[in-house]
Amino acid sequence: MGVLDRFEKRIERAVNGVFARAFKSEVQPVELASALRRETDTSAQVLSRDRTLVPNAFTIALGPGDHDRISTWDDALGEELSDSVTEHARQQHYAFLGPVSVAFERDDELDTGVFRVRSARVRGSIAPATAAAATPEHPVLDVDGSRYQLTGRATVVGRGSESDVVVDDPGVSRRHVEIRVDGGRASVRDLGSTNGTFLDGRKVESGPLVDGAVITVGRTRITFSSRDRSRRAPEAGRPGDEGDLP
Repeated sequence: MGVLDRFEKRIERAVNGVFARAFKSEVQPVELASALRRETDTSAQVLSRDRTLVPNAFTIALGPGDHDRISTWDDALGEELSDSVTEHARQQHYAFLGPVSVAFERDDELDTGVFRVRSARVRGSIAPATAAAATPEHPVLDVDGSRYQLTGRATVVGRGSESDVVVDDPGVSRRHVEIRVDGGRASVRDLGSTNGTFLDGRKVESGPLVDGAVITVGRTRITFSSRDRSRRAPEAGRPGDEGDLP
């Protein structure tokens, strides 16, 4: 089943078939998904052999009639379209600078059934991890099966909405742990959490991260991947270890 087929199935389930009735002669959600896929392809920028950068922030301009119809479901549709873009990027081995977002705006000059797409590359602390390889400069976190590529120097994991990676775990503090990447070297630091942070099974305040390291917060397991197997970390949590953060 192709990405657009899966998209149609998901969107049908998300809104119980409402789109099938509301969009009989107007803009179809699958048209929007196709347009976003084309936008990523035409805007792709090859940075290196293993890294092709594509836009992650999309705005879809719609005529008054289409915009009014979509407005009731814009959050659900935006999320599904973001997932569609991410899945396409995974298949094409594209990379993002930050989280993928899709927004809608009204354009009174557009007729019903006509839309325009704008895109931009907007930097964030994390991006959905595609099939692009993890690197020391852009490592990947696997958080209980959900994968994120780190694009900024500091990434906070916690239960609160202000965290960069939000986990649904009552044993995790609102801002539980920070992962910092600087010059291809990575470190983890507990942010004064209630239940502590464990690195490869040992409770730590801070410590260096190497490829394959496992961070545990509450009941959540976070695997760090950098494909940097040449470095061996000193024992985690020992004062004075290289990579410890103040």
